[in-house]
Amino acid sequence: MIKIYNTLTGHLDEFKPLKENEVSMYVCGPTVYNYIHIGNARPAIFFDTVRRYLEYRGYKVTYVQNFTDVDDKMINKANIENVSIKEIAERYIKAYFEDTSKLNLKEDGMIRPRATDNIDEMIKIIQALIDKGYAYESNGDVYFEVNKYKDGYGELSKQNIEDLESGARINVNEVKRDPLDFALWKASKPNEPSWDSPWGKGRPGWHIECSAMSRKYLGNSFDIHGGGLDLIFPHHENEMAQSKCACGGTFARYWMHNGYIKINGEKMSKSGSFVLLRDILKHFEGRVIRLFVLGSHYRKPMDFSDEELNQTKSSLERIENTLKRIKELDRENIKGTDDCQELLATKKEMEAKFIEAMDEDFNTAQALGHIFELVKAVNKTLDEANISKEGLEVIDEVYSYLVMIIQDVLGVKLKLKVEVNNISADLIELILELRRNAREEKNWALSDKIRDRLLELGIKIKDGKDKTTWTM
Repeated sequence: MIKIYNTLTGHLDEFKPLKENEVSMYVCGPTVYNYIHIGNARPAIFFDTVRRYLEYRGYKVTYVQNFTDVDDKMINKANIENVSIKEIAERYIKAYFEDTSKLNLKEDGMIRPRATDNIDEMIKIIQALIDKGYAYESNGDVYFEVNKYKDGYGELSKQNIEDLESGARINVNEVKRDPLDFALWKASKPNEPSWDSPWGKGRPGWHIECSAMSRKYLGNSFDIHGGGLDLIFPHHENEMAQSKCACGGTFARYWMHNGYIKINGEKMSKSGSFVLLRDILKHFEGRVIRLFVLGSHYRKPMDFSDEELNQTKSSLERIENTLKRIKELDRENIKGTDDCQELLATKKEMEAKFIEAMDEDFNTAQALGHIFELVKAVNKTLDEANISKEGLEVIDEVYSYLVMIIQDVLGVKLKLKVEVNNISADLIELILELRRNAREEKNWALSDKIRDRLLELGIKIKDGKDKTTWTM
């Protein structure tokens, strides 16, 4: 039974999707006015893993993650560079895919709508809100009237509407009935993009964008809505209010929010340091970054540092070294007596514990701990060097499980080919084949030269009756 910590209810809820064996999921994507930073990468990695795990558990997942390509930050960037917001969007969406491709996000089947492609859907929702008395037009702007939804507003963020009102202010250029009212549509201004609407030329407010895109692809009610903690208020609170009032339904049933990333103990935005993902990728592989993110429970804050990434790199190498040891086994000379039933029992136990951890609010940190326990058990078995032919089948079963769970479910790419000083095992075998050909042709000089050169690279070869083997 999968349980999810639901921000809406404030506790772990049993996950019951609207449709049997199907999951609908919407996650807020980036505003594409710059390269993404490590804080953007965390939800991208985590919710991709949620999708992968749900698919592993047999669900068909419809996963939507948007691009916000019209917004104040986009407009400011375009005006500074004297280009269109479309040009800004194209540049940074392309960069987004360049950077996240290294994180192994599962793009197959992903729905990635852009806000500017869904203006008509936004206008329909806004008009419905006006028709139902939840919104009003003011000088070409349209606002959601929070007091008309007084009983429900603040439900997600656990804030009291009276407390919110006491701290709210109205900007000089805004003409609205209450400081809490938020913009659904903004009247056209100089040097801003605009679209035709029943209220004159203008552009959508930020919150209405996600309401329109989630409704278009997932309907009025769907299963999971995700994003960072910083989006709970006002973005997600406003999304929920306008969607439920305009369209009916429950909107999102389970709200999931990942924690902040800290730099030097401070939340990244407060520290003033936005570490770009592409800068980190210059020093660490994307698979290391992905494993680093999954090494913490998604709701907890994460401390980002090179030291933490180096530790993650070592952990990943530990897994890969174990898998390489399995691949390097001399299978033709397996003569031990251990049928590896103890290892098989450990594998089954860790498999169950992995599912148990992931079922409990997608606890990737705990799940990884069970993977490392299994890796440790494999190394113990290999160290004892007493594997039987039957035991080898168990070893291979464990190998296949580890590769599947790490690569397919957690999405962490593995380097499975054996390498010696950056020379792959396949290449070494090819070199040895060329050496065998030289020996058959009695070209002893070339044969010896290949042997000696391999030895210089740290590879020692041994000629047997029917086969040449190599070791470090």
